[in-house]
Amino acid sequence: MKKILGLIIAISLFYGCNDENAKRIVPKSSGGSLNDITVVVDNLLWENNVGEVIRDTLAAPVEGLSVEEPQFRLRQMPPSVFTGFATKNRTVLKIEKGKPANTSILADEFAKPQTVVVISGQTNAEIIDQITSNSAKIIDAFKKEELKEKQRRIRKSLFNDKAIQEELGLSLKFPTAYRIAKNEDGFFWLRRDIETGTVDLMIYEVPMSAIRKGDSTVVDVVRVRDSVGKIHIEGPLEGSYMATENKYTPFISKTIIDNKPAFETKGLWDVKNAFMSGPFINYAIEDKVNNRMVIVEGYVFAPSVEKRDYMFELEAIIKSITIK
Repeated sequence: MKKILGLIIAISLFYGCNDENAKRIVPKSSGGSLNDITVVVDNLLWENNVGEVIRDTLAAPVEGLSVEEPQFRLRQMPPSVFTGFATKNRTVLKIEKGKPANTSILADEFAKPQTVVVISGQTNAEIIDQITSNSAKIIDAFKKEELKEKQRRIRKSLFNDKAIQEELGLSLKFPTAYRIAKNEDGFFWLRRDIETGTVDLMIYEVPMSAIRKGDSTVVDVVRVRDSVGKIHIEGPLEGSYMATENKYTPFISKTIIDNKPAFETKGLWDVKNAFMSGPFINYAIEDKVNNRMVIVEGYVFAPSVEKRDYMFELEAIIKSITIK
């Protein structure tokens, strides 16, 4: 009887320990600035070709800005000091030389929420190959973590978007710092004043046929946004209006927004007959249920200041959309 009782206790302890491991408690990750990545790598590797490839990959310029700004800010530290509070950073890239070549993306490894990318290789060449061949996957993992954090911060003080819901049948999570500057014929213009200008959003719908798929997609996106800008976004001078800067071809790609196919277009806008310009990010979302394309665009007017963080805020807001 004692043997049976002892066996039962041992089994209970075994499964209890496993359950504790499955539910291991990790500390909360540190707040910190958005789009900052801690790079844990030996100083010698950071200073040679491995560090160069890391910088070229993660600190590459953001698409669609008139002045180059890095996608991520990088803070390097050697493995010996990656302890304690340093392990709580929200995004971490860890380089491990002398191990089999591999790239792992880990969630909540040292803190929560957290994304840790571990890249290993026996040689510098193997590490570099892992970085370059997995660059899109690595960038996507870090960006998703930062978008999620930005959206969490936005949710702390949300604007009541009832008017948008009733008019367009969609919901968007944006902070109370914005105001509805125009609500006219199914067109919404949202604005946030900043010290050097404004951060703006436009929301409207067009027929499915307005934006064709294929080589003409970017042409259609530009044509639609220019026609809307001419009607709704007046410039400071008589006859001036917002349009697409025609000196540069916008970047366009396919994506998924609210589980729906969408086109993402990044480029520069200007005001015809006036000296105003800046970057924009435009999403044309295919809403088959309602037989329409939902257009949500963000743009910034902020002369002489960096615009990356403003554009990132707009992207986070747009990607919170729920179409009913």
